[in-house]
Amino acid sequence: MKKINLGILLLLIASLSSCRLIGDIFKAGVWSGILLVVVVVGLIFFVIAKLFGGGK
Repeated sequence: MKKINLGILLLLIASLSSCRLIGDIFKAGVWSGILLVVVVVGLIFFVIAKLFGGGK
């Protein structure tokens, strides 16, 4: 009976830690995506400014 309880406890801990790991991966992905969008939008504005006389 104790082995079953220990197994269930280990399974529960493993599932909680994997959920936390997946959550952390998604958080990192969200911040990387936001940073990438900001860089791309800034680059687009820079190129448009150079093309239409922003460097005069």
